[in-house]
Amino acid sequence: MSKSVKALADVEALLPHILKRQNIARYEDGCVLIGDRANYPFEKSFVRCQSVEDVAVAIETMVTQGVGPWVSAVHAMAMRAEQLGSETAAHQLAGLETAKTRLAQTRPTNTLIRYRLEDVFGVAKMALDSGQDTTAAILTRITELLDQMYGYYARRARFGADLLADGDGVLTMCFAETSFVLCLALAKRDGKILTAYVPETRPYLQGARLTAPSLHEIGIDVKLICDNMPAALMAEGRIQKYMTAADLITMDGHVVNKVGTFQNAITAQHHNIPYYAFAWGCDRNKPDRASIEIEHRDPADIRACRGVATTTDNIGAIYPAFDITPPELVTGVITRHGVLSPFSLKEGFE
Repeated sequence: MSKSVKALADVEALLPHILKRQNIARYEDGCVLIGDRANYPFEKSFVRCQSVEDVAVAIETMVTQGVGPWVSAVHAMAMRAEQLGSETAAHQLAGLETAKTRLAQTRPTNTLIRYRLEDVFGVAKMALDSGQDTTAAILTRITELLDQMYGYYARRARFGADLLADGDGVLTMCFAETSFVLCLALAKRDGKILTAYVPETRPYLQGARLTAPSLHEIGIDVKLICDNMPAALMAEGRIQKYMTAADLITMDGHVVNKVGTFQNAITAQHHNIPYYAFAWGCDRNKPDRASIEIEHRDPADIRACRGVATTTDNIGAIYPAFDITPPELVTGVITRHGVLSPFSLKEGFE
């Protein structure tokens, strides 16, 4: 086993069930299997998708989230390539472009899905031009992307773990995915005793269903809290660090993440608590906050919780899925290059 392969295996060994790559999404027996996060942790199951539309609907209905949408989408491209295998090269390319367009529409705010889809589409085009197996070429590229992704996770997690002190209380928001979870796992392995404070994250309860069980699984002391409790806990001195993921960061350092992130950042600054966001980088096609499209989801989700009504149907509701935290509230962005100022991200990635 090469050192790089062993390192990736070591990373995955530290992760909980939901974050192991085979449990996010994979292509198997002509179908895309997507780890069903909508029913986790009560069930550990997969949604079986037989078409691009099946995958798109699964993404839109929150079967998966975080990196799950792009991982599911690129596997859908492999599935579609195999389905089109008997067509002419021109028809295959047209079919893959249609699939790419539909899948990209599922996540208007998080633009990483577009970059990944364009990547595997380019690989498919080169395979068609050279007469190679398009499905095999896409699947090989997916493996390369995932290997790179988990390697970057490890680097970001190490930088994040070094920011934590023994005894820290760490607030997060939503499900900050692998970099954050691995960061706490590495800090624990370093001998640091930590407590994670996890807001439930209404209305889908990602914090309650995904983050808290994942941290508990790897042996982190975790306290589940309601979304309106962070300020009270900060005032009590329970929280020393605030860490989240970032669905998108603009070139000028605005952090887009699950709605609720911004208000916690304001509160953290008031209590002199540093806020760090884990990120793959900044989006060069998003220069500033004016360029961000915030996804709004079904207001009916606000009137219920896990299928149980919390008010009457005639009550109005609004559901912005993300919010925007300005760079002046962000202490640092944890990237594969190190912990960078949100004001210097552009230079850090040049």
